[in-house]
Amino acid sequence: MQNGEPKALVDILTQEEAAILAGWLRRQADSARRLGDDPETPGLARDFLRRLKAALQSAGPHGTATDLNGPAWSDVTDWLSDFSRARARQGYSPSETATFVFSLKHALFERLRFAFANDLEQLATQTWNATVLLDGLGLYTTEVHQKGREETIARQQQEMLELSTPVVELWDGILALPLIGTLDSNRTQVVMETLLQRVVETSAEIAIIDITGVPTVDTLVAQHLLKTVAAARLMGADCMISGIRPQIAQTIVHLGVELGTVATKATLADAFALALQRTGRTVTKINAADRR
Repeated sequence: MQNGEPKALVDILTQEEAAILAGWLRRQADSARRLGDDPETPGLARDFLRRLKAALQSAGPHGTATDLNGPAWSDVTDWLSDFSRARARQGYSPSETATFVFSLKHALFERLRFAFANDLEQLATQTWNATVLLDGLGLYTTEVHQKGREETIARQQQEMLELSTPVVELWDGILALPLIGTLDSNRTQVVMETLLQRVVETSAEIAIIDITGVPTVDTLVAQHLLKTVAAARLMGADCMISGIRPQIAQTIVHLGVELGTVATKATLADAFALALQRTGRTVTKINAADRR
């Protein structure tokens, strides 16, 4: 038998499938209790073994472990990709995910030792083939798991950005956008898109951007604000900026940032009063006698 030929591994996996599967599941339970308690694990293990055998049969001579990117392994790697991403979403750690593959070694090595007890050369060859193969597949699961975690984190960050930029309709035709935290390029894009969408939906005439919760204003933050103001104006809404604290006012002057014709107010209440005035409205206090 040629070194690297998959036939021996396929034969072992076929003839000793029940014993390998039982040993594999025991090993997973010993390695990580969470894996052993998962009711889906036995079904996943059977499915993986079936695909692994099919890939080994398709790989041909010298294809056992050296080319996991080849067409013979596409079904296995696709399955592992889905498996790893699902485990990432379920909160499994990278090591727990990789253990699903690595724990197969012990059960497979036991059957190889029995099968080649009288042929040490073949035992060494097939053990090495199985080691390289499972190491490659195990590392692949870790890489995909990490990518899946990064995608999940990125999606959650995007959702948090969207939730942290609510546009409130204070009055008919008057919107308010309270900003809290740092305003960077990514968040500016979300702020702009959210505000413009609400301007279209409500046909708002005025939008108040409140920066009371923005800790610092530098040149970059000011530029982001001006871009948002310019975009809103293109949509037909005049913008105001409220929450200009003394230290922020000093910083803007020191940086030489020109806000142009953008109206600024110290508080959101002041900006709202100005917005009512610009839209031809007033707020009048009614005394007790008038209410009666």
